[in-house]
Amino acid sequence: MKIYVGVDVSKQYLDVCIVPQGKLLRFDNDLKAIRDFIKLLTEPERTLVVLESTGGYEMDVFCALQEAGISVAKVNPRRIRDFARACGKLAKTDRIDAQVIARYAQRIEPKADSAQDLRMIALKALVARRGQLIGMRTAENNRLEHARDKSIKRSIARMLAEIERQLETVEKEIQNHIDAMPGLKSKQDILDSVRGIGKNTAAMLVTELPELGRLNRRQIAALVGVAPINRDSGRFRGKRMTGGGRRYVRSQLFMPTLAAIRHNPRIRQLYKRLIANGKKKMVAVIACMRKLLLIMNSMLAKNQCWISKTVLL
Repeated sequence: MKIYVGVDVSKQYLDVCIVPQGKLLRFDNDLKAIRDFIKLLTEPERTLVVLESTGGYEMDVFCALQEAGISVAKVNPRRIRDFARACGKLAKTDRIDAQVIARYAQRIEPKADSAQDLRMIALKALVARRGQLIGMRTAENNRLEHARDKSIKRSIARMLAEIERQLETVEKEIQNHIDAMPGLKSKQDILDSVRGIGKNTAAMLVTELPELGRLNRRQIAALVGVAPINRDSGRFRGKRMTGGGRRYVRSQLFMPTLAAIRHNPRIRQLYKRLIANGKKKMVAVIACMRKLLLIMNSMLAKNQCWISKTVLL
């Protein structure tokens, strides 16, 4: 019989529920207490630990469990909440959440995350930091547009200059990390050969979407959230929508898709055909994003750069 462990993670505590024993425990969210928690898991080969993604508070226990050879899966909190509602659990406390996560692990048995290299964890943090800096730059540029006072304009200009310096430093560090990992560097070079995809977008894709090139076209489109979702019931045929998946990857692909529509003949041709057929512009852009994603998926699967028509779907 497998052992399922649900862990509700907060800034200060780890609330743990172990099934089928039904144990409920609480540990501090620090390295010493995490080691004490792992010592309780005496049968790692039969144990599956499930925890929610909580913005980084889960990383210490996640990495420690993987280092100890224990299968661990990070799950989107929305899935856990939907599961709780389906089970009639409307109340929400840390102890209840731990129980719900353990039951989710027992009934759904989510696939354990693959072991993560410490270099990849550092790279993902750098890519996330670059995204934060770009968000700050956008916010400051928006403020500059409406600033009237000269001193405020000077302040914003100094802040923008510092953000640009930080961006340059972070991008160099990202590239240094990728250069030190030949497998990632090869993937980045392949993606960088696509018109509309630059080095920074390629770095984001190999970091945040490592499944690219390993899944089929339907799976990768669903993973990113650009696959049309049916909404039918009886005779009713609802409007197909896209959503779910990895929102960050989808958002970071938006501007490269616009660039590809302008400069990539294959993508531009698709966009024009969709608009001519009466599709709304945003629908056409999302369709182009999906096509671009599928092309890149095929390129990595075949280990080919943008030089052969065989990679064009």
